[in-house]
Amino acid sequence: MRLKAALLLSALVAATACSPARAQNPADPNLTGTLKKVKDTGALTIGYRDASVPFSYLDGNQKPVGYAYEICLKVADAVKAHLKLEKLDVRLNPVTSATRIPLIANGTIDLECGSTTNNTDRQKQAAFTNTHFLTATRFVAKKEKGLDKTDDLKGRTVVSTSGTTNIRQINEINAARGLGMRILPAKDHAEAFLMMETGRADAFVMDDVLLAALVAGSKAPEAYTISSEAQSQPEPYGIMLRKDDAPFKAVVDAATAALYKSPEGKALYDKWFTQAIPPRGINLKLPMSEPMQKAFANPSDSADPAAY
Repeated sequence: MRLKAALLLSALVAATACSPARAQNPADPNLTGTLKKVKDTGALTIGYRDASVPFSYLDGNQKPVGYAYEICLKVADAVKAHLKLEKLDVRLNPVTSATRIPLIANGTIDLECGSTTNNTDRQKQAAFTNTHFLTATRFVAKKEKGLDKTDDLKGRTVVSTSGTTNIRQINEINAARGLGMRILPAKDHAEAFLMMETGRADAFVMDDVLLAALVAGSKAPEAYTISSEAQSQPEPYGIMLRKDDAPFKAVVDAATAALYKSPEGKALYDKWFTQAIPPRGINLKLPMSEPMQKAFANPSDSADPAAY
């Protein structure tokens, strides 16, 4: 009897010791996918780029900063609130253009924060939340030349980077509209900008955000202007997340839509595109375009350029 009583007491002590642990992490049958993973681990992992200025890059202290990175931090706050977590561990994981999709797919990262284009091919492998930036093909020229519209390039010498969609687009425009441009290929963006800078070309055609970065980093940023008219349809950038995870995407979509529609969204854009940014204090001087204003007013995860 004494032995049975001792065994029973031991069993009760063991059960009592285990019960608080179970109570601290109760199973939630309503949670699946990323939300369940975050709830179970108390952590959400952000994939960041180290040199995608101004979207996601390392500052002077080798810490991630940037426009898309800050958006991801806002999403993390929304996930924490949705799951009613007292604390959420936001973990950081570097990614590259080659690793970003595989690391999303295999669960290493939960959000990819950079300058990733949302297109139909990528939507076969991953999901995207609402568009946070629209790039487009434009041209940069010296202000003194007074070039701003596509028709202003008639009869001009124009350069673009070899092998890009941009040089294909400007060649197609040239042929379709009979503008008589002389279009030169450059081996890279730096060479193309130098050709425009030194007068060997009147204009350099490329993604507007890349042109803005080149102008900002030049010796005399005030000497150049980027065309107000685009030579292509808008190309949407979005925060990437795992495919077929509707509950998590709903939380992320709601968080980004609320941010973009609010004055805070416009302020965040201005912080990274119209003001001096670390570590060199360059200013991209890229005010929010009309399509971008529309995209913020009516948030969308569409990959179709025509939607913008």
